[in-house]
Amino acid sequence: MSKLRIALILSTTRETRFADKPAAWLHEVAAERDDMVLETLDLRDFDLPFFAAPASDLWMPASDPKVIAWQEKLAEYDGYVFLTAEYNHSVPGELKNAIDQAYMPFVRKPMAVFGYGGVGGARAAEHLRGIAVELQMAPVRAGVHLGGGEFMKVSPLGANGPMSEVDAILRPTAVTMLDDLAWWANALKPAREAAASA
Repeated sequence: MSKLRIALILSTTRETRFADKPAAWLHEVAAERDDMVLETLDLRDFDLPFFAAPASDLWMPASDPKVIAWQEKLAEYDGYVFLTAEYNHSVPGELKNAIDQAYMPFVRKPMAVFGYGGVGGARAAEHLRGIAVELQMAPVRAGVHLGGGEFMKVSPLGANGPMSEVDAILRPTAVTMLDDLAWWANALKPAREAAASA
């Protein structure tokens, strides 16, 4: 069986973002597995416009070449991990804009959330799960939440230490999250393949 391809979507584009540090750590955790390959999708690389299409690609194809490139890239994957900050109790605007420009690539695929911030990105994670349901995705129960004192150990807002300082706390849930993603990606694959060939 071929390895699953899982996209790790970085949710922010700010120059001072924190996302790159936990992304590198999750890549290390995923690299220990033999059932999947984790690949980063950085919103910085897509230069997406604000959503301005007459409708989402559920109803009509996109016409903007940048949006089409984003949709085509998303379609390559079997599942997704959204690595997200929490802005004002919700998801970053650039992430929501990117999600709104791609419906069909997400259908019948699992998603998980790795949140960070004061409360571990918990409120952003809950919003993402609701959005995912509308996109006909399967949100997995397990997620990684880097918050509170643990966040301050590794964040530039605090001690800015290495991720190894929180590894023992985060790793068990990260492993469970990836286990769940793999299970759901394999379970949903026949449905995706049937829809693609219909």
